[in-house]
Amino acid sequence: MGKKYIDAAKLIEAGKMYSPKEAVALVKKTAITKFDSTVEAVIRLGVDPKYADQQVRGALVLPHGTGKSKTVLVFAKGAKVQEAQAAGADFIGDDETIEKIKGGWTGFDVCVATPDMMGTVGRLGKILGPKGLMPNPKIRYCDHGSY
Repeated sequence: MGKKYIDAAKLIEAGKMYSPKEAVALVKKTAITKFDSTVEAVIRLGVDPKYADQQVRGALVLPHGTGKSKTVLVFAKGAKVQEAQAAGADFIGDDETIEKIKGGWTGFDVCVATPDMMGTVGRLGKILGPKGLMPNPKIRYCDHGSY
């Protein structure tokens, strides 16, 4: 075992139950890696999952996000361009952007298109489809300001 590991192991009492605050402080104090480490939390809920009323399901939104931000490309015309910019779109697509994508550019994580632009965006299906970036015509453009 390495010196850093041995020094970190001396700070932890075997068999002691730490409170969540103490545990997080201890994790930060004993971090020996140069990258962000993973922390696993095990919580005993005391439920029996074979009963439908005791199954635990859900999702959670972290208070400060995951640290990753997505770049959004919006294909829009007319008044929808200002709406997309106000909603925080990183790129606004037009015919010039379509040619740029045909040339190999994919500098975005999410692609959204207004229904009137789906005809022109449809030509990009062979490029955007395999990468999972093709806008879905069944999912309509959001009028509430978020993508």
